[in-house]
Amino acid sequence: MKKTVSILGVPMWLGQTRYGTNLAPDTIRSTGLVERLRGLHLEVKDEGNIPIDLTGRCKRDGKNIKNVKTIAKCSEKLAAKVSDILEQQCFPLILGGDHSIAIGTLAGAAKHFNNLGVIWYDAHADMNTPETSPSGNIHGMPLAASMGLGHPALTGIGGYQGKIKPENIVLIGARDIDDGERQLIAEKNIKVYTTDDVNKLGIERVIRETIEYLAQRCDGIHLSFDLDGIDPKEIPGVGTPVANGISYKDSEKAVQLLFATGRITSAEFVEVNSILDSDNITAQLTTNLVCDMFGEKTKGKMAAEPRRQALPAVGQ
Repeated sequence: MKKTVSILGVPMWLGQTRYGTNLAPDTIRSTGLVERLRGLHLEVKDEGNIPIDLTGRCKRDGKNIKNVKTIAKCSEKLAAKVSDILEQQCFPLILGGDHSIAIGTLAGAAKHFNNLGVIWYDAHADMNTPETSPSGNIHGMPLAASMGLGHPALTGIGGYQGKIKPENIVLIGARDIDDGERQLIAEKNIKVYTTDDVNKLGIERVIRETIEYLAQRCDGIHLSFDLDGIDPKEIPGVGTPVANGISYKDSEKAVQLLFATGRITSAEFVEVNSILDSDNITAQLTTNLVCDMFGEKTKGKMAAEPRRQALPAVGQ
């Protein structure tokens, strides 16, 4: 990993229907993220937040897709900024926002690699198109768009299509996959580790196999970490919780193992919803995970505590 980290917030919530993910970048910063990263002897640049134009929000455009113009405009800005950060030989650390922001992140990052690999740590596959989506929410479409599938306003971000090859993707923690996504995964032979796989194999083996698989074909690896990949009993502040997720302890181990490989070239942490959070625990644990990814030791950190009740899921 590069020793200079550029933090960029994307206060986007229009990829789904629950207000609150727009507050997450600043809420995560407020937990001491910058200071802790600097304590790891990293140079840290806080690039602020990408401005979000709310014109035309909550409108559908054509077939079963919401807020596409606003999200496309934000994605173009984000893609340009991520590309600029990499051009300066810095590590892009993106704070969402909902998972629709990955469209811009991947568009900016993929320009700098011949074959960018993606670790998609998430309860969902996020491979819907307007034709397959049950909801029309763009936060369920970023991987499909990054493969060149879906609405042209999203597939063409950055001026080119097909940022990510299907064989360069690994899903970890998936347990809520729509029928259309399941068909695409089978057709493209995309590698998936479900939560059951993680529990059976152990997180160490899953991460080892993931890195071995991607290292054979990729010259960079992007980590896209959706906090709903973790069990909602431990991480309450997400908008689309799915029961029986990966434990927080295993998730922390996962990012520690990824740090140890030295192969992660960019990362984003998404779907923290500050309004749905309890005592700011999700934001604080997100900061822990980010710092783990840069080698901070776990001693003395806040641990995740089981919550009594998880929120009902909202369709991707």
